[in-house]
Amino acid sequence: MNDEPVTKLLDQKGESLESVTPETTVMEAVRRMNERRIGSVLVMEDGRLAGIFTERDVLTRVVPQQMDPTRTPVAEVMTRQPVIIPPTTTIEEAMMVVTGTRRRHLPVVQDGKVLGMVSIGDLTRWVVRDQQRTIDDLFDYVRRA
Repeated sequence: MNDEPVTKLLDQKGESLESVTPETTVMEAVRRMNERRIGSVLVMEDGRLAGIFTERDVLTRVVPQQMDPTRTPVAEVMTRQPVIIPPTTTIEEAMMVVTGTRRRHLPVVQDGKVLGMVSIGDLTRWVVRDQQRTIDDLFDYVRRA
């Protein structure tokens, strides 16, 4: 259901978060993203969220300015104040946030601690599965009637 909190999605997702430090090079961050087939990494400093580094950051900040990815730290090109959501946010609300803010990745944060991250792909998969369950239930109901 789309009124479930994002924590339910995080529990199902069960992946560990990929993070880097502000000093990590763009090249290393991109290598990790490619390795895990993900579109972003959290930038953590002293246990707190300092920013997020995404594919979009590479395309809008690194490439146009012809920065050397082997020498540029992610701190220079990361998104410093990412849009975050609390764990009580529903799937539907999270979908509205990604749509309204044009962000593809939302860190889930409570009391300054990162609990996980949801992507637009995670949210879309959840909604599609929910709709498929509804269709299956309706089909079963009609078939039994």
